[in-house]
Amino acid sequence: MKLEIAVLSGDGIGPEVTGQAVKAMEAIAHRFDHLFTFKDALVGAIAIDKTGNPLPDKTLQLCADTDAVLFGAIGDPKYDNDPSAPVRPEQGLLRLRKELGLYANIRPVKAYETLLDKSPLKREIIEGTDISIYRELTGGIYFGEKRLNDEGTIASDLCEYSKEEIERISHLAFKAAQKRRKKLTLVDKANVLESSRLWRKVVTKIAKEYTDVDLDFLFVDNAAMQMILNPSQFDVILTENMFGDIISDEASVIGGSIGLLASASVGDTCCMFEPIHGSYPQATGKGIANPIAAILSAAMLLEHFDLMDEANAIKEAVEKALELNITTPDLNSLNPLTTEKVGDFIYDYILNPEDSNINFENIHVGQSTII
Repeated sequence: MKLEIAVLSGDGIGPEVTGQAVKAMEAIAHRFDHLFTFKDALVGAIAIDKTGNPLPDKTLQLCADTDAVLFGAIGDPKYDNDPSAPVRPEQGLLRLRKELGLYANIRPVKAYETLLDKSPLKREIIEGTDISIYRELTGGIYFGEKRLNDEGTIASDLCEYSKEEIERISHLAFKAAQKRRKKLTLVDKANVLESSRLWRKVVTKIAKEYTDVDLDFLFVDNAAMQMILNPSQFDVILTENMFGDIISDEASVIGGSIGLLASASVGDTCCMFEPIHGSYPQATGKGIANPIAAILSAAMLLEHFDLMDEANAIKEAVEKALELNITTPDLNSLNPLTTEKVGDFIYDYILNPEDSNINFENIHVGQSTII
């Protein structure tokens, strides 16, 4: 298969972790005889610094013209600490989602057996957790009308959804549930919000088309509590934009590191894949950023194009790295490896899965295993 991929590394640790994701895909291309072409473009704070625009037109056009987007991270302290800044890195990401029609964000959350004791939650609580969160991405309060009175004392943000916006992501979530454990949970606030009542009405109607999927409902406050008390009860979670933002970040603590969580943002014609962590500017250039979330995002990209064996090869390499404790300081404080060394091991394991023990020794004595 031939794929042309736009690489938007972004800010902070974005270039470091995205580089390892590209490396893993290059190993896949070599092993499975595919042709992947990568084209770099600016986004975020670095784009503002160089062009004055967090999403230059050239970048947007590249994303629209390529098969997929591999995204790193955006953000810089000089903008984070200045809420009044008229141009911000986040504006680029929000516009990118809107312009490409990326209405569904998919976040897998898995408790890896080898990392159960790394989580702040007890082993017996998180064991067996395997969740897929479907978050609506281009509607709701983040994109609604915003108002501030002339005195600057009263502000409002409109949360608005249409039936069509709810339907399109709901069908994706139900189809995903059919391929998993056949359970879907709608997270809303239908006891208070009119927009949530519309969500519940539309999803209930759609559920009649998927009779093999069990549908249940949770208010968002209860869902947040259940995510900590009993996360393994969830299979597929479906929710609106802001609730999904909060719930999915809360779920990130289950695995023991936010550096493990990948995501996909998909629309009818475009798709983008990115780790859920931020730009982590404090770690920039230090080689301590965990690249696994970015690498697993590449696996999700492959899955999107039905390259399931290829995606599984990446996942197996990641699980082997975790099993052998070939990880960065967030997961291995005693004998950590660098971002690049973790990427080297995963690259080499994809190509040579039978030589993992030799690779393990080489990595720890500082030798590159890439041939």
